[in-house]
Amino acid sequence: MAAAERRAFAHKINRTVAAEVRKQVSRERSGSPSSSRRCSSSLGVPLTEVVEPLDFEDVLLSRPPDAEPGPLRDLVEFPADDLELLLQPRECRTTEPGIPKDEKLDAQVRAAVEMYIEDWVIVHRRYQYLSAAYSPVTTETQRERQKGLPRQVFEQDASGDERSGPEDSNDSRRGSGSPEDTPRSSGASSIFDLRNLAADSLLPSLLERAAPEDVDRRNESLRRQHRPPALLTLYPAPDEDEAVERCSHPEPPREHFGQRILVKCLSLKFEIEIEPIFGILALYDVREKKKISENFYFDLNSDSIKGLLRAHGTHPAISTLARSAIFSVTYPSPDIFLVIKLEKVLQQGDISECCEPYMVMKEVDTAKNKDKLEKLRLAAEQFCTRLGRYRMPFAWTAVHLANIVSSAGQLDRDSDSEGERRSAWTDRRRRGPQDRASSGDDACSFSGFRPATLTVTNFFKQEAERLSDEDLFKFLADMRRPSSLLRRLRPVTAQLKIDISPAPENPHFCLSPELLHIKPYPDPRGRPTKEILEFPAREVYAPHTSYRNLLYVYPHSLNFSSRQGSVRNLAVRVQYMTGEDPSQALPVIFGKSSCSEFTREAFTPVVYHNKSPEFYEEFKLHLPACVTENHHLLFTFYHVSCQPRPGTALETPVGFTWIPLLQHGRLRTGPFCLPVSVDQPPPSYSVLTPDVALPGMRWVDGHKGVFSVELTAVSSVHPQDPHLDKFFTLVHVLEEGAFPFRLKDAVLSEGNVEQELRASLAALRLASPEPLVAFSHHVLDKLVRLVVRPPIISGQIVNLGRGAFEAMAHVVSLVHRSLEAAQDARGHCPQLAAYIHYAFRLPGTEPSLPDGAPPVTVQAATLARGSGRPISLYLARSKSISSSNPDLAVAPGSVDDEVSRILASKLLHEELALQWVVSSSAVREAILQHAWFFFQLMVKSMALHLLLGQRLDTPRKLRFPGRFLDDITALVGSVGLEVITRVHKDVELAERLNASLAFFLSDLLSLVDRGFVFSLVRAHYKQVATRLQSSPNPAALLTLRMEFTRILCSHEHYVTLNLPCCPLSPPASPSPSVSSTTSQSSTFSSQAPDPKVTSMFELSGPFRQQHFLAGLLLTELALALEPEAEGAFLLHKKAISAVHSLLCGHDTDPRYAEATVKACVAELYLPLLSIARDTLPRLHDFAEGPGQRSRLASMLDSDTEGEGDIAGTINPSVAMAIAGGPLAPGSRASISQGPPTASRAGCALSAESSRTLLACVLWVLKNAEPALLQRWATDLTLPQLGRLLDLLYLCLAAFEYKGKKAFERINSLTFKKSLDMKARLEEAILGTIGARQEMVRRSRERSPFGNPENVRWRKSVTHWKQTSDRVDKTKDEMEHEALVEGNLATEASLVVLDTLEIIVQTVMLSEARESVLGAVLKVVLYSLGSAQSALFLQHGLATQRALVSKFPELLFEEDTELCADLCLRLLRHCGSRISTIRTHASASLYLLMRQNFEIGHNFARVKMQVTMSLSSLVGTTQNFSEEYLRRSLKTILTYAEEDVGLRDSTFAEQVQDLMFNLHMILTDTVKMKEHQEDPEMLIDLMYRIARGYQGSPDLRLTWLQNMAGKHAELGNHAEAAQCMVHAAALVAEYLALLEDHRHLPVGCVSFQNISSNVLEESAISDDILSPDEEGFCSGKHFTELGLVGLLEQAAGYFTMGGLYEAVNEVYKNLIPILEAHRDYKKLAAVHGKLQEAFTKIMHQSSGWERVFGTYFRVGFYGARFGDLDEQEFVYKEPSITKLAEISHRLEEFYTERFGDDVVEIIKDSNPVDKSKLDAQKAYIQITYVEPYFDTYELKDRVTYFDRNYGLRTFLFCTPFTPDGRAHGELPEQHKRKTLLSTDHAFPYIKTRIRVCHREETVLTPVEVAIEDMQKKTRELAFATEQDPPDAKMLQMVLQGSVGPTVNQGPLEVAQVFLAEIPEDPKLFRHHNKLRLCFKDFCKKCEDALRKNKALIGPDQKEYHRELERNYCRLREALQPLLTQRLPQLLAPTPPGLRNSLNRASFRKADL
Repeated sequence: MAAAERRAFAHKINRTVAAEVRKQVSRERSGSPSSSRRCSSSLGVPLTEVVEPLDFEDVLLSRPPDAEPGPLRDLVEFPADDLELLLQPRECRTTEPGIPKDEKLDAQVRAAVEMYIEDWVIVHRRYQYLSAAYSPVTTETQRERQKGLPRQVFEQDASGDERSGPEDSNDSRRGSGSPEDTPRSSGASSIFDLRNLAADSLLPSLLERAAPEDVDRRNESLRRQHRPPALLTLYPAPDEDEAVERCSHPEPPREHFGQRILVKCLSLKFEIEIEPIFGILALYDVREKKKISENFYFDLNSDSIKGLLRAHGTHPAISTLARSAIFSVTYPSPDIFLVIKLEKVLQQGDISECCEPYMVMKEVDTAKNKDKLEKLRLAAEQFCTRLGRYRMPFAWTAVHLANIVSSAGQLDRDSDSEGERRSAWTDRRRRGPQDRASSGDDACSFSGFRPATLTVTNFFKQEAERLSDEDLFKFLADMRRPSSLLRRLRPVTAQLKIDISPAPENPHFCLSPELLHIKPYPDPRGRPTKEILEFPAREVYAPHTSYRNLLYVYPHSLNFSSRQGSVRNLAVRVQYMTGEDPSQALPVIFGKSSCSEFTREAFTPVVYHNKSPEFYEEFKLHLPACVTENHHLLFTFYHVSCQPRPGTALETPVGFTWIPLLQHGRLRTGPFCLPVSVDQPPPSYSVLTPDVALPGMRWVDGHKGVFSVELTAVSSVHPQDPHLDKFFTLVHVLEEGAFPFRLKDAVLSEGNVEQELRASLAALRLASPEPLVAFSHHVLDKLVRLVVRPPIISGQIVNLGRGAFEAMAHVVSLVHRSLEAAQDARGHCPQLAAYIHYAFRLPGTEPSLPDGAPPVTVQAATLARGSGRPISLYLARSKSISSSNPDLAVAPGSVDDEVSRILASKLLHEELALQWVVSSSAVREAILQHAWFFFQLMVKSMALHLLLGQRLDTPRKLRFPGRFLDDITALVGSVGLEVITRVHKDVELAERLNASLAFFLSDLLSLVDRGFVFSLVRAHYKQVATRLQSSPNPAALLTLRMEFTRILCSHEHYVTLNLPCCPLSPPASPSPSVSSTTSQSSTFSSQAPDPKVTSMFELSGPFRQQHFLAGLLLTELALALEPEAEGAFLLHKKAISAVHSLLCGHDTDPRYAEATVKACVAELYLPLLSIARDTLPRLHDFAEGPGQRSRLASMLDSDTEGEGDIAGTINPSVAMAIAGGPLAPGSRASISQGPPTASRAGCALSAESSRTLLACVLWVLKNAEPALLQRWATDLTLPQLGRLLDLLYLCLAAFEYKGKKAFERINSLTFKKSLDMKARLEEAILGTIGARQEMVRRSRERSPFGNPENVRWRKSVTHWKQTSDRVDKTKDEMEHEALVEGNLATEASLVVLDTLEIIVQTVMLSEARESVLGAVLKVVLYSLGSAQSALFLQHGLATQRALVSKFPELLFEEDTELCADLCLRLLRHCGSRISTIRTHASASLYLLMRQNFEIGHNFARVKMQVTMSLSSLVGTTQNFSEEYLRRSLKTILTYAEEDVGLRDSTFAEQVQDLMFNLHMILTDTVKMKEHQEDPEMLIDLMYRIARGYQGSPDLRLTWLQNMAGKHAELGNHAEAAQCMVHAAALVAEYLALLEDHRHLPVGCVSFQNISSNVLEESAISDDILSPDEEGFCSGKHFTELGLVGLLEQAAGYFTMGGLYEAVNEVYKNLIPILEAHRDYKKLAAVHGKLQEAFTKIMHQSSGWERVFGTYFRVGFYGARFGDLDEQEFVYKEPSITKLAEISHRLEEFYTERFGDDVVEIIKDSNPVDKSKLDAQKAYIQITYVEPYFDTYELKDRVTYFDRNYGLRTFLFCTPFTPDGRAHGELPEQHKRKTLLSTDHAFPYIKTRIRVCHREETVLTPVEVAIEDMQKKTRELAFATEQDPPDAKMLQMVLQGSVGPTVNQGPLEVAQVFLAEIPEDPKLFRHHNKLRLCFKDFCKKCEDALRKNKALIGPDQKEYHRELERNYCRLREALQPLLTQRLPQLLAPTPPGLRNSLNRASFRKADL
């Protein structure tokens, strides 16, 4: 019965169409849904198999072109301009290309030059940017789209004063209804209030009676207005972790730069200024011991000083006047120094001498040293004139860059997390391997520091013996040490000012290392900044993109020690010679500073008088484009004579040597140690090396190497790698056909060239990585050329395809390996991707552009035909090759040549596919690692083939030959198999391969026959499916398949590929299962369901055939959501995320913006509705509090578990339930009534996944065609429809608005991700996915460049934590989030409302309509009850009105719950602060009454429910606003007055009565409002209101429950329990009146054991109650079940309060009822709880463990207190409350209420004299009281519980002395005992009870003494008998008893009162009693000592002896006092003295 009771709705279903349900049940039982879904026989193919897709091209051909109307036509076929060819001019950094002009170039150089100026050839898919892969929906794009959303108004955000709507503005002044105006007590005045109020605006057409259809139509058109077009824009963006399809076009190849630093030299000033000084800057890396930049030369001399060199200077070129330089650092490290070297003009004397004046003279002494300076100046002038062309080393210093960078302070470089996240996909700048830097290096970054200006003051003089770089590195290493040797040297003081800052993005006036102008270069006359070429510390892998050909020459040392003659001041001259004649020196040596740009010769600095000098010089040369065998460097050695002696020349040549630059066609570089010839070399020397001893020549030191020099080339023409050199040479030889050719020592002829070429191809894998990457474009181009245009040798075509293909595989592999750190998330190397996307082109004959093609790129330049240029360059650069013009022009060329070429030519894609399929296993492995490259290469080749061959117009089936497609099929099959087999060995590779394969197939969809591609997909799926059966780890495979599907579905024409618009055709031959489906009749239509519609909404065969990709995706989802699915958590998330991502894409796609188009798109997702419906039991239950078990699941559980309302602890929303609401927030009636099936098993979905799935469902419901949904709903069976409604219910709960406050609260919550991570870890541990691979993959996803600090778990968007992860969001961000959430909640609710309307339309005619409508109404009610915006409530209430007007019987015939619920919702909205909500709510409420009235001429039911609802609202709602509710009441009155139709009836009058009645309740409420902060007063008021309802049981019950709720909130569990007991007693009284059942309680009497207070509920007598009156006691609590519920709640509260004994009493009443119902399950639970209770009682018997309460007497005095004045209460406070606490609480509370200095606490407990108090003040007297029991009571009150339960009498004592002090000497110490009795026994239904009686007793001093001694004796006895004994406590008590005390100890008491026998015979008895007390006391002391002796250890022996001695002393002192006898002890006593506690027995006067 219980279950039936709770599921009233389900119950009804059984009544209406039981047969239907039985049929359904048997059908479902026969195959549980989980199994039936997997092999859904409904339409043929099981989900685990892939159906055969329709032949796409055939379907399109068979359709007439105009089959679809307007906008839908574009969905049918890809657009005609889908593919286009763009020629994009290559971006050039410099204003002029810097390419050698007009020289005869050899093939190698020509190829390089062409390569660096060719346009990029880009195959552009014009619509690709619309695909999710390229323009994903991210948090940023979402935020962009969310701009301009309207703000939704929500009740919980509207602050109290905020009015919405103009008409509200001056209301508060208009009405006189403010609570202060009138005395609140009189009913009349409140009626007057209501009459004078202003009403809200009325709804215009409310009272007209319109046809329901018109109303529906009007409502619908209103609902359709101003709706956001895209639902998912309001939902958080899809999780980026899952976005496997995400990709971006690679950046075009650009020159590589590291972090760039700008160094500006500002000034250089010495102490003395006498001669020009020249500076050199360069960077050095100490750790790598490497110079890491070329030199920058600067000259900061003043013009006058420069004038000294006039004789030697040509006019300086502007490029040599630069004073600022940009250095690039690829590998920043803390070991980098900026080294500054200074040189001066050569002069006589060694360096030290020349430095001396600079070190000695000071600027301040200029006047003093005038003569010396003059002398120095003259000398300098002479040297400049004579030796001006020579330099000498002078001084140097170094700046440690890391210090500058760190001290300048890093700028805040932590961009917010979003930015970082994005960089993973979009900002992938071409960052080279520098990112592999170890974390140590990363600490040093040169990119974001604050600019710094340095002044360098200390220079070190150069030492002639230590000029080499080795020495420099030693110095630098030493500089870093704290005790540097250098610091001890005397410095050269100077001031060099330099600026160091990060280089700007595009600096103006910048020169490249070749001195070309870099854009922007506004004015050629501006002083330039030079870009300084970097020599990176380690390899940099980046392809060359521009022409560069530089040579650096570094002379290191020269040893002329054995050379005879005057050779001391040695200078080396360098020249670049093209021949041997001196005039053939080329001007290719770059000038330094303030000189000409290029020179023909250059000299090293001179070291004075040194025969074996070292050099640090660097010569930079511009290599000519064509270097020939004759080109060489010539070194001439000169002796320079510094002193002008007559007859001696200035310079004397003393030696010669040279280096030929080409050897076997290769550039010679590296270190050389050359012999030096004394004589001029002979003719033709240049082709030999100086190592060859030519006859007749004299050599220094007998032809030994004496000159050490090094050459380094930085060239994008010469690879400087033997393997690459050889390969290029061979290829060019073949191209030129120039045989025979000499290669090293071999001569190549046509005969052996093929074999050499094959060997060279094979050897490419040995090339060193850096040059290989640098020349990768060249190498790949040549390899492609060898494949496509096989060379013709001696007229034979030589097929090198295989060799070239293998070489390509190895090259790609090598490049990948070198650039591993720079790979993107998908494991692609960006450099290779850029090669394919931009640089790759088909070599050979390509058509020139057809005329009239539209220009695409903005540059009209045509090229003249160069002699050997491949014809591919004839794509005129300004045009795009259009696919629409078939006129082909054949490129000219000799005919035979052409014919043989065409014969030989092959198509790259065909060749690649073929070679791949037949490749050997070793090569195949290399290819598989980087399959993406070959796939993309094939795709681009195919696209170029189609575009250039004008083949785009051919039908797709004819575009490519069959054999090629066969190769593709074989290829896809084999790669697919690799994915499947490797998934367990190497997940990472499997993932990459899987993605590459998917992207390849996706790309093919744009190029080839789509049906063919679908067949490939199907084949792949089948392969996976076969493997799944045997796979040890199916989840990993499924994950891969999921990702595969997701990538396929990310195609930009995904919708078209699904053939969206063709109607589904049922399968040609209906399989038996189909016919059986047709025969099944549906719920609502008598005819059979339409199979076409059904198959559109199910994953049927036809659906999956036609919508092939959508079918795959949804099938994946359906399988992942199956209960038994493997690795469920991960797969749920992946599958749902994939669908979500696609739908987001549709929402943002401009092509689908129109509603008709979107409806067509939505049809692809209709099965989602069925899938979600079937998954319902496992969705996260948003409608529940976190702890409760989902009601849904229990619905599907067996029937006995039905009493969910009652079981367990107290339902928090008691009050809601009272209002009769079955849908109290937190309880949930499920609508679907299905048999218990297996569907609840399996893994539940996380909250995030569930919410996303529901968002997708809403998307489908929002965008699908309503008519279609209606036809579908018609065909649903009843349980299915029930589940659908449940789903809608869940949608409402999931998207409910949480309020701005919630956003602020949850600001920093990162709750969900932890759950996700936990689940992931669990999966990893259980092995569903390898943990390592998972981690690796995650880190790879996030760290595109392997930077360790990027690797962090990406926290993603969550359901409550919308956008980013920063803990503290700004106010604006939170505002924005609340705005978006509000819009989402509104839109979600409106979509649900639309769907409900559709369902209502469908069920109008059905026989099961009541049950379904009831369910619909429940969902509507839920929507009205949750937090909704004003906008939604207008529509929701309109729908509710329409429902009620169409089906009034729903509310007024069946049970009352729905009506009660509706009343509560409406009333709550009537009290809204927002006027539109009030307007609609009051209209609804008015119509509800009218409807009820029209059915039965009175609306008792609505009256009753509204009154109860109001009471419940008032009791439970905090922020409830009575002033707005009053206004709504007035509005309803107005409607009643204006309603013409009911003028003649009593209706208006009845409405008026009801309104006034409600108004009265409200007035009470206002009072409660005032006391909101004062819990006692509030409870008193509630108590009073409940008392007022003594005659109306429903309402009294409501208020009792309100009180229980309030108590529970305050933590008063005992009181809450009492409220529930009272409520149960009330219900029991009522049930006893109705019928006499043995098992029910007789009424209140049955409960008096629980509480004596309960009897007050017996007031319900027969004359009040007529149980059959309509609407009376009709709540669900007035039933046996209700009674059980109340008792269970009472027991629950008692348990919480620790009153376990009472729990037993409660269950005594409950058990008979359960026994009568044979509810053994419940009985078991009850006895379990009883056992717990009793066990707890046993464990806590002493009572110390549970403290029940502390009691205080509180008296209020003063007029300020109003009703409370002179009232006395006993307050029950939580246990262990101190007096100070309650005193502070009350004082603070009343001070806040009455103001400062008004409240006073009376500190004593004496009686208060009212006359002495200040009338303006409020006084509170607080006294601690203890429960008091008479002796006879104590016999019954045995346990601690008994003595703390049912308390009515309390005692407090006040000490006093006759003279008014509280304490005095023993003889005058009196005590007053006060007994207070209360109205009710504690605990009661409130925590303070009025004192109804008090009596006082005064004790004389001797009586006080007796009490004290008795107390001491009791303490001793307790301590002695305690078990287990407590030695500490015993000793404490003993010490206090026998220890010598100073005052008022036992001895003193005895001496005062027992020393002499009293004179007054009345006191004899007391005297005697005291004596007996002392005897007892001594006895107890003795016992205690004995006990103590037994307990102590040896260490306390002495202490014990001391105690014993004290005791003996005490006993001796007492002995005489205790032995004297009283004379009249035996005399008879006068009768008055018998009762010492009688008030009359003692008065002070008697003494």
